[in-house]
Amino acid sequence: MDASAALAIFRKNLEKYVVFNEAEWIVFTQYLKFSKIKKKHYFAEQGTVCDKVGFLVTGTMRYFHVKDGQDITSYFSFENELVSSYKSYLTGCPSFSYVQALEDCNLITFTRKDMDEMLENPLLAYKMERFGRCVAEYTICCYDDRMSSFITQTPEERYLNLFNTGREVLQRIPQHYIAHYLGITPVSLSRIRRRVMETVK
Repeated sequence: MDASAALAIFRKNLEKYVVFNEAEWIVFTQYLKFSKIKKKHYFAEQGTVCDKVGFLVTGTMRYFHVKDGQDITSYFSFENELVSSYKSYLTGCPSFSYVQALEDCNLITFTRKDMDEMLENPLLAYKMERFGRCVAEYTICCYDDRMSSFITQTPEERYLNLFNTGREVLQRIPQHYIAHYLGITPVSLSRIRRRVMETVK
C-alpha cells in the first residue's frame, strides 16, 4: 500500500473524531510519519515513556503486562485503529504495559511534541483539541466496556463478542493470547470454541 492510499484510509477513519478541510489536512500531514514494526517488536515497552500515537494501516498489536514472570494480554488493536500506551503518552510517565506487534505492522504516527505544536497552530488548534478529547473519551469507553464485560458476562459471551468482530482476526492471534484476554485458560478456550463452532455450523 502506498503512502497516498494509507493517508486516505487514515483520513476516512479520523472522521469519527474530526473532519479536516483541505488546508487543514495539508498542514496536519506534515506532522505524520510512516513506520514499520516487525513481528514481535514493540511499539511501547514497560518502564519507558511512549511518546507517540499510531494508526494501524496493516497488522495487529497486543497490549500486555508482566506479572510474576508471566505476560498477561489485556487488549488488541487491529487495522484501522489507533494504538498507544495512552496514559504514558498523555502524562509523560513510563508505560505500565507493553504494546507488541503480533505480525508485521505498517503505521502512521505522530508524537506528543507534534501534537503540542499542532495545538499551538491557529489553523489546527480547534480540530486537534477536539481530536484529543474524542480519543480520550473513546479510550475511557473501551476501558469501561472491558471492565464491565468481566462483571456482567461469562467467558463464552466475551469470546462471542470477539468472535463477532471478525472471525478472520481470531485466526491471526495465538490462542493463548486470546485465552489471557478473556481471563480463562487455553483449555477452557478450546471447549468454548468447540461449542461456538458447533452452533454456527
